[in-house]
This record gives sequence, structure tokens and C-alpha cells, in this order.
Amino acid sequence: MKKSVFKFIMPAALIFLTLSYSCKKFLNQPVTGSLNPAVLATKAGVDGLLIGAYAALEMNSNITVGGTWGASPSNWHFGGIASDDANKGSNATDQPDAASIMNHSLDGSNSYVNQKWTVCYAGIQRANDVLREIPLVHDGSITADYAAEVTGEAKFVRGVFELELSKIFRNVPYVDESVTYSAGNYNVGNPGPIFDKIEADFTAAEAALPSTQAQLGRANKYAAEAFLAKTLMFEHKYAAALTALNDLIANGVTSAGAKYALNPNFNNNFDAAIKNSAEAVFAIQMAVNDGSGGNNGNPGDVLNFPAAGPTGCCGFYQPSFTMVNAFKVDANGLPLLDGSFDSTPLKSDQGVASTDATYFPDTVTPVDPRLDWTAGRRGIPFLDYGIEAGSSWARAQGDAGPYINMKNVYRQSEAATQSQSYGGWAPGQASAINFNMIRFSDVLLWAAEANVEGGNLQAAENLVNQVRGRMQATSGWVYGRLTGYGLTGGQPDAAKPIVDNTLPAANYNIGLYGAAPGTGFVANGAAYARNAVWMERRLELAMEGHRFFDLQRYDGLFGGPAASGYMAATLNAYIHQNTSYPPAFFANTVLQGATFTQGRNEVYPIPTPQISAEHGALKQNPNYP
Repeated sequence: MKKSVFKFIMPAALIFLTLSYSCKKFLNQPVTGSLNPAVLATKAGVDGLLIGAYAALEMNSNITVGGTWGASPSNWHFGGIASDDANKGSNATDQPDAASIMNHSLDGSNSYVNQKWTVCYAGIQRANDVLREIPLVHDGSITADYAAEVTGEAKFVRGVFELELSKIFRNVPYVDESVTYSAGNYNVGNPGPIFDKIEADFTAAEAALPSTQAQLGRANKYAAEAFLAKTLMFEHKYAAALTALNDLIANGVTSAGAKYALNPNFNNNFDAAIKNSAEAVFAIQMAVNDGSGGNNGNPGDVLNFPAAGPTGCCGFYQPSFTMVNAFKVDANGLPLLDGSFDSTPLKSDQGVASTDATYFPDTVTPVDPRLDWTAGRRGIPFLDYGIEAGSSWARAQGDAGPYINMKNVYRQSEAATQSQSYGGWAPGQASAINFNMIRFSDVLLWAAEANVEGGNLQAAENLVNQVRGRMQATSGWVYGRLTGYGLTGGQPDAAKPIVDNTLPAANYNIGLYGAAPGTGFVANGAAYARNAVWMERRLELAMEGHRFFDLQRYDGLFGGPAASGYMAATLNAYIHQNTSYPPAFFANTVLQGATFTQGRNEVYPIPTPQISAEHGALKQNPNYP
């Protein structure tokens, strides 16, 4: 039987009901213009509500408070530019709410935090609509088994939003299907974290869901188990997480029934033509040219294309110097775990005129080959667009640096079918690239981390090497060495690169831990192994919106040991390093004068409009005004 992708397009008749809790006040508004639940008390009605709940995972804030990018599921803002992964990009004054996230000066009035909050609670209410509706179906159209499965899916979706809210805001209300306007219990407080409730939702979902699904976008039991493991990792419950992770590694399959595995090529994970692969544990389904005007085409990342090249807009979310430098390796092809990678920036075209044909990328310094599937660099092929041209692709290179976001960009050869105009700024800003909320490499590296904390260093090393081993296959490297420039008027012309496609674009080298003397986890101890696992996550998942939240976990914020200050130390060192380059080389006006304040900036402020709407039930996070 042919598998189909679960299309996240809601029937128009259901929009009123599923959106009745949007706007700023997520709960304390009467339902207006909604359908009577009795009208939907059929299998078709429940299915429509479930589709609406899944659709909310696209986190398009147009469904609630207007705008688009503030609620992006990629968390390019909350997880990316707020960390040492990336700079805001564009001009320094463009999108000031993003700038205040990057330099840690935001408060509860920030529109991005309000958009994220309202979209997540709108999604929770859509899941709750499903749970409230199922008991009303009495026409025999829903069997007990199907009711149990749909209940599991609704709790899965609710859990995803709950976890998203928790890692961003920490102290959030738990809102289940019993909370309604008619019940008068809608002013829900936020006395502390709700991880126990999230665990319960994912545990229930895992028990109820099948191993495979006819529609690939729907969650299966292993997706629920993976999110449960992620929740447990945030809580530092390593032993329980490892039990789930070991099961996923041994037995986990996709909704299509394919055993979880790493894709042969790293870049397959970010290709619109390769959806729902064996590495996609759970992906948000994105689609274009489907009649939605681009609204199903990852609208949260429409700002994040290069300022030139694929779309001509908008130049946000640029990889940082520190992130790119982290891909340097030693003679054994292993990361520089002592932090020395950041002492001298990898060669770039910062400050080099775009017309200068004397510029060639560094082909001597050894680098991890994942670098050039993560960050666009001048003189290196950018997907299938040819040699990346440098400063012309960055809107304001002096403010945000020379590097270009790549993982959310579709290939030139797929532009006709995998992109669509969105928002009116430039063509092709919506893409059909699915967003992978959890990849199998995520699972392997969580398991490695849990094994380190459990004292099994050899198992941790084997798991890290499994992730690194994929990139040892040279067929997955970027090929196309810039060897010269053609002439115009007898002079070298930077617009006419000469490329040798038989050569790798840079000096790629990636080794395995333990392959060279003195590099094994067991021989070097737990601190070394922990550092190696953390670095591997940094490299493997760079620019995927995870870095800020990994730093939270490493800091001990949500469980385990008391907060250590690791996160503040890491990010303040990054700020100092990336604002200390000579001004002619790098100005970065957004980060100038920034400070990450321990005890405050590890989480985001509760949106002020939500506090006002809840009549005192919601309390602001510590040390925010």
C-alpha cells in the first residue's frame, strides 16, 4: 500500500473551532463564531481537528498574532542567534526584536516571545479540541482502537508544544483538555516546570501509537519515545533516557517502517527532494504550490535566505565566526576540544572587495567536511549554485560577518518545484524542505551523552564515531576546488571562477576517536568524553536551532546538579571574542556591549501581554522586569 504524506491543510469549516483560542489571550476568551462540537462528532470531524493540530506544528504565527518568523519551529532566533551559533544578519537595525534576543537585552514586550507563546498554546488547544471531541462521537464511526490512537496522537502533538514552551520559558502553565472558557478555569498559573506532565503525555502517546502510519507525517510510537527521551535529557534523567534511546537505536523505525539510520550523505537531511528519510525521526511536513500561498512552506525561515543568490532576500541568520572556526580539526581529524580553534579566525573574505580576484579560500587548514554543508563560504561551492561569491551574498557583512546560512536553502535545480514566493519581498522564499525536529544523529548523540554520565565511556565513543564515520565517505564531501579566474580585458575577473571538480573544495579531514594513540574516551576520562560529545552535537547540529538549549542542559538548569554558570561563561566568552576582532575586520554592532546575565538569560521572559491577560495568574521569570 502506497504511503502518503500527511497534508497539513485544514478544512475551512474547522478553522473557526481550532482557532478559537488564538489572539493574545490564549484561554480567557469566549468561543465566538465557532462550530458546535456536536457538528464535528464524527470520525471525519475528529480527523479534521487532528489535521489542524498537526498543522499548527508549522508554527506559522499568522494564525494568531500576525507576523511569521517569531514562532519559527527552527528556533533560529531563540536557539540560534541567542547562542554562539549565529548572528542575526541583515542590517543592524533590521528586526530590533531579533537583535535584542541576540544581545540578551530583551524583556517581556518582545514580539517574538509573544508570537512563540501564542502559537504554541494555539497548538495545544487544537490538540485539546481533539481530546474533547472524541468522547462526543456516538455514531459508531470511531472504534475504540482508533479513538485510542487518535488520543495518543493528540497527546503527542500537545507534548511537542509543551516541550517547546518549557525549554524556552521554563515556567509555563500546563493546559490540558479540562481547561476551557466554559469551565471558568482558564487563568492557569505557572508555578514551575511541567516536565512531569510532558513525560506523561509522551508516555501515553508511545503506548497508544502504532509502529507505522499510512500517512508519513503522522507520529508513530518511536517518535513519541524519542521526544520522551529528549524530555528526560533536559531533566538529566540519564538512565531512563538511555533505556528509551537504546530501544530507538535497536528497534526504532520511521512511520514508513524504515529502520532508523544515518543518511549516506549528511546533506540529504536538508534536501526538499529527500523527505521522511530513515534519519528523520520526526519531521514537520512542509509543502509549496499547494494553494496556501506559501503558508505551508516553512514560513518561519523566510527571512533566512542569502541576501543574493537563491532569492535575493533577506540575509538573516548568518553563521558566526566561532561556529565556523569550531570545524577546524587537528592532524588526526579530531576537533580542537581545548577551544584553540577560536584563537585565529579561519580565512574568509571579510573586508575583501567582491571584485578582488586574488582571493582564494584556505585549502591548507584541515576542517571537518560538514562545515561546507552548514555555512556558505566565498570560493566554495554553495549547494548546486556554483562558487559562492562572497560579500555580495551578505546584506551587511561588516555587521554580521561573511558566512551564509545553508541548511534551509533549497537547491537551484529544485527551485521550480520546491520553492514558492512568500510575503512579496522576493521570489522563492518558501521552501518544501521539511524541518527535522529530531534526527537519528540526535538520538545517537543523546545516547552517547547518557552513556558518559552513566560511566560507559566506550559505548559513548562508539556512538560518536558512528556519527563521525558517515563523513569519512568522500562521496559526501563538497567537491569543486577554486583554482583560478578567467580574464576580462586581460585581467582576472572574480565573476569568472575556474573550478576543478575532481578536487575537494577544502582540506577535509575527519577522524574517529580512539583511532590514534591518546584519543580514546576511556584513556582520557569522563571530562574529555563529555567535552567530545558536546562538541559533536555542536558540529552535527549547527544552525538547526539546538545550541542555546543544549547549553541550558549542560548548565544543569532543568535538573540534575545546580546551575553551574557554564552557559553564561560560554556565551560571554563568545561575545568577547566576536567583538574583539579589529573594527575594520568585524564591527558586529548588535553584539557590541552585550552581556549574558547568569540567573536571567538562560530562559526567556514570559510575554507581558500574557501576564496582563491572565489577571495575576502568570508570574514573570526571575530577574526580568
